[in-house]
This record gives sequence, C-alpha cells and structure tokens, in this order.
Amino acid sequence: MSSNDRQRVERVGRRRARLTAAPGTTTEPVSADVTTDAPADADGAAGASGPNDARMRNEVPPHY
Repeated sequence: MSSNDRQRVERVGRRRARLTAAPGTTTEPVSADVTTDAPADADGAAGASGPNDARMRNEVPPHY
C-alpha cells in the first residue's frame, strides 16, 4: 500500500481538520434505502408482542 492509497488529514482551519475520501468511495450521500442491508422486518413484526409488553409500556420510572 503506497502513501497515495491512504486517506490524508487536511487542515481546514486553525483547530479543524478533515479526512480525504477513502480510496474507492465517493463523496455523494447515499439514501438510507440503498444502504440498508437488513430485512424490512428486522425490528419485529408490528403484531408480535411478548407477555410483558403492555405492562412495560404503561410503567413509568419513579423519577418521572
């Protein structure tokens, strides 16, 4: 790996710095739909609930 293949630190101001883009990447943002590798129902089905879910939703911690 040569020094040209690595990210570099660039000074932006007196106290700020930023990294250059990593090799093989772009600076354009990618929408969240494209970057998500998890299945759509990864957080659980909407109807799925356990025996204590209703009680836990109704309880309030003592410091509230």
